[in-house]
Amino acid sequence: MDNQILQIQNRICHVYGDTGAEYLLLQMADDHDLAGMAREVEAIRQQTAQPFLLAAVQVENWNDDLSPWPAPPVWGKQGFGGEAGDTLAWLAQAVPGIRQQYSIKEDCKVILGGYSLSGLFALWAATQTNALYGTAAASPSVWFPGWPEYEAAHPIQAQRVYLSLGDREEHTKNQTMAAVGDNIRALHSVLTRRGAACALEWNAGGHFKDADLRTARVFAWTMESGK
Repeated sequence: MDNQILQIQNRICHVYGDTGAEYLLLQMADDHDLAGMAREVEAIRQQTAQPFLLAAVQVENWNDDLSPWPAPPVWGKQGFGGEAGDTLAWLAQAVPGIRQQYSIKEDCKVILGGYSLSGLFALWAATQTNALYGTAAASPSVWFPGWPEYEAAHPIQAQRVYLSLGDREEHTKNQTMAAVGDNIRALHSVLTRRGAACALEWNAGGHFKDADLRTARVFAWTMESGK
C-alpha cells in the first residue's frame, strides 16, 4: 500500500507502508520531500525488515509551521512564525485516526522524523511529549536561534535519537547557520550522557544532497536501535 492520500482537517497526508504495522513513522514534508518520498520509502525497506507505516504530512508554510518560536530571517526576507505548537497539536489529534484507519495498535511505536527544519521540529516535539518512541532528525536545523539553550532547559524525552549532518553544512558564510556543526556535536554528547540511544552520522556533501536517502537512514536506524 503506497501513496494513499488522506485529507485530515486542513492538511494533506500521504501514506505509505503496511497496514497493521508495529511502527508509525511521521514526517512533516514539503513539495521537495514528497517528490522523493517513493525513493525514501524504498530505501527504508532495504535497510530494515520492521513493518512500518509512514505518514508524510504536507506543510504549506515551512518556516512558520515548523519553527518552535518566532525568529528573524536567517537568509532572504522570510522570518519564522513560531507555530510548531499548533502543528504538534494537529499531529496529536490526527494520529489516533491514522492508527484506526490502518489497523495500527494503540501502543504502536511512534517515530517522528524529518529533514532540515522538519528535523528540528521532531527534536523540539520530543521536548514537549514523552509519547515518542524515537526521533529521526536528518540535517536538523539545530542552528535555530535559542535552540541549544531551550533543549538544555527542556530536555528531549525520546530514548532513541538519530542525528545526521552533511560534512559541508557547517562551512557556510552564514554565521547563524555555521553553528549547526558545533550544536549537533553538543546535542549528541549531552544525549549520550543522559543515557539515550543516540547516533550522529556525518554524510558527504552539503545540506541538499540526497535528502530522501539520508532521511530513510535515520528512520531505519531508529526502528532497528530497539532490537
